[in-house]
Amino acid sequence: MLCWANQYSVCCFLDNNGYQHSGNAYECLAAVNAVHTFIPGANQVLPSLKAFLKDNKDWLFGHFCYNSTLPGYQQQAAHLPEHVQFAPAFLFQPETVAELKSDKVIISTLLADPQSVYLTILSQQIPEATAQTSIAVQPRFTREAYLETLQHILQHIQRGDCYEINFCQEFYAQNVQIAPYQLFKRLNNLSPTPYAAFYKLQHQYALCASPERYLKKEGNKLISQPIKGTAKRIPDSPEKDAEAREALYNSPKERSENVMVVDLVRNDLSQICHPGSVTVDELFGIYSFPQVHQMISTISGELLPGKDLADILEATFPMGSMTGAPKKRVLELTNQYERTQRNLYAGSIGYINPNGDFDFNVVIRSILYNEADNYLSYHVGGGITFYSNAVKEYEECLLKASAMNKVLGML
Repeated sequence: MLCWANQYSVCCFLDNNGYQHSGNAYECLAAVNAVHTFIPGANQVLPSLKAFLKDNKDWLFGHFCYNSTLPGYQQQAAHLPEHVQFAPAFLFQPETVAELKSDKVIISTLLADPQSVYLTILSQQIPEATAQTSIAVQPRFTREAYLETLQHILQHIQRGDCYEINFCQEFYAQNVQIAPYQLFKRLNNLSPTPYAAFYKLQHQYALCASPERYLKKEGNKLISQPIKGTAKRIPDSPEKDAEAREALYNSPKERSENVMVVDLVRNDLSQICHPGSVTVDELFGIYSFPQVHQMISTISGELLPGKDLADILEATFPMGSMTGAPKKRVLELTNQYERTQRNLYAGSIGYINPNGDFDFNVVIRSILYNEADNYLSYHVGGGITFYSNAVKEYEECLLKASAMNKVLGML
């Protein structure tokens, strides 16, 4: 399915990599060839989206950048460089959608015969893996500059300007050429995650190994699963790996970070859900992935009648796990202290089905690539609280970058 999708200039391939706990409706989902698109102007995403959704009740796939739904945010962040240049928001109605479920394949297509599409997918000749030249990425922050900046951020927290802030840094490479399809396969094999995505818009690519769901709608139920809390896997020692998992669960720092974002998500969902319906279904759940253990909480609520995706985005986006609390002040501080715009990083990729249900991830652990400019980028970050240690936060950033560094040949 991935090989087939990659032939098209616009495609979205989503893979849950067999994770049963994700609650995904498919094993893999691929959409190709845009027959109708949504590309709003700056600061017009939400009103334009309302009109677009009323007229389009078919499958829709696409993204929302981190800064896409915030009035005036693009002007506030205009001083920060941005090189990958995904549009603030983009949705496309695909010509063909292929759903791989546990017991069947469903082909939905506007123009072709579904059986012929199925046979075309089966007949794909998978390219052999090619050698990857090492790509040396550069940090926007030196280690010393990162530690110094974190001290300033901690002073804001100590003064009460904010309680938690998700602070991010970019690693980048210029004038590089990659094979996005092959690189994604390597990343997905090394670090399979439940919200992985290969996303291609002409010359722009997102190679996404995300473990995090932003928001899922199923009927009138909304489900958010923010991640806060990370510990390194120790695969050579099951005993020490279990100890690391237990230490993450019991960490006061990680728990405080997690519960803050849970409270933020509860507050966001309460704006669009029936009073009293917002509940914490799981607090401090520990889930293991090939590179890391993660602390994930699950919050759900019953959506009010008449609320559409534009209303939901207005209340909840960008997601709490990638901002902090209080949101407005944190967004001002990230503009002040980060050195590049996030663009699609900390945004979301996903789909809306013909029934109006949707599922969107959080774009983290992702390599972004602009083929026209030969610019490659990835961001990493973490939630900074009163209890944060600057050196440990820097080390956590490197841990989160480890899989991407490996596939780029840096480790």
